[in-house]
Amino acid sequence: MATPAKRATVYLDPIVHKALKLKAFETSRSVSDLVNEAVKVALAEDAEDLAAFEDRAKDPLISYDEMLKRLKKDGRI
Repeated sequence: MATPAKRATVYLDPIVHKALKLKAFETSRSVSDLVNEAVKVALAEDAEDLAAFEDRAKDPLISYDEMLKRLKKDGRI
């Protein structure tokens, strides 16, 4: 049995809302479905970022000045 959906009030910029309604119509999906998908994608990206931070937690720290020196040395700035 599926978990019932929760209602939430979300205030959207009018242009964003119009774009969502158009996309919903053109894709035969609901605005809620599009918003749910977008939120899931954003949360998945956050999880990937957190995992990357965790993977690099033991990397040596480097100061901003040192990074600038390296970038100049490599010809990147």
